[in-house]
Amino acid sequence: MLEINLKGKRAFIAGIGDDQGYGWAIAKTLAEAGAEIIIGTWTPLMKIFEMSLERGKFDESRKLSDGSLMEIAKVYPLDATFDSIDDVPEEIRNNKRYKEYDNYTITDVVAEVKKDYGTIDILVHSLANGPEVSKPLLETSRNGYLAAISASSYSFVSMLAHFGEIMNEGGTALSLTFMASEKAVPGYGGGMSSAKAALESDTRTLAWEAGRKWGIRVNTISAGPLRSRAAKAIGFIDTMINYSEYNAPLSKPLKAEEIGNSAAFLLSSNSSAVTGVTLYVDNGLHAMGVAMNGMETCTSE
Repeated sequence: MLEINLKGKRAFIAGIGDDQGYGWAIAKTLAEAGAEIIIGTWTPLMKIFEMSLERGKFDESRKLSDGSLMEIAKVYPLDATFDSIDDVPEEIRNNKRYKEYDNYTITDVVAEVKKDYGTIDILVHSLANGPEVSKPLLETSRNGYLAAISASSYSFVSMLAHFGEIMNEGGTALSLTFMASEKAVPGYGGGMSSAKAALESDTRTLAWEAGRKWGIRVNTISAGPLRSRAAKAIGFIDTMINYSEYNAPLSKPLKAEEIGNSAAFLLSSNSSAVTGVTLYVDNGLHAMGVAMNGMETCTSE
């Protein structure tokens, strides 16, 4: 029987801030397969996340199939919008949610991981942010647009550029995207659709460059809608979920573990010849060109 075996592999997963999103589901699936899990959490959420872990608030969702709890080797504060401390504005450095941490930029975290573990095998980018996501693109400011690109797509480029130096040969990198990269999704604004399009384009280029430079494979998953805490902030996630269940070829709720399982395949040697791919894990919604709503009124000749 073909199994996914990640024993002896170490995964760094960026963007986990709670136990609800796809990043958590991927971490859990990789842990099931035997990988060691280390996490990068957005710096302002670091204290809350660590306290929730310590107090057992995530224990139920940490349970693996054998009844044990997913182990998290270490959690690092990470703000992937900054490559180095020189990039951090003074007001951010002095913000109370940042002041207690010294090393939270990408280069800082890579250096800390190298010091603590030497190398990693797997890099997962599960983070995005668009400060003006609720604004239509026509009303998005230049700063808001560039902020979305910086946090949601360039951060993956920078993380791979820096982590690539400490990734073992045969390593793999994965990001998460959304179909707004190629289709209009009203309400998903602020430059986020552009950021996802850039992320998918970068995946192909990075697959070539990181493959030739380090032997690293690079892929992305275009995931369907999930009622996560981050998605709720956009404001129309329930509409998206209902739309998907009504119109997708597979009319069922999408489970976070289904993204986790697909990620585990892409991050394992079972997919050793797969790179530069955008894999749709959305119950097939991406394949539809016409919504079913209203189709009953259509006639054919």
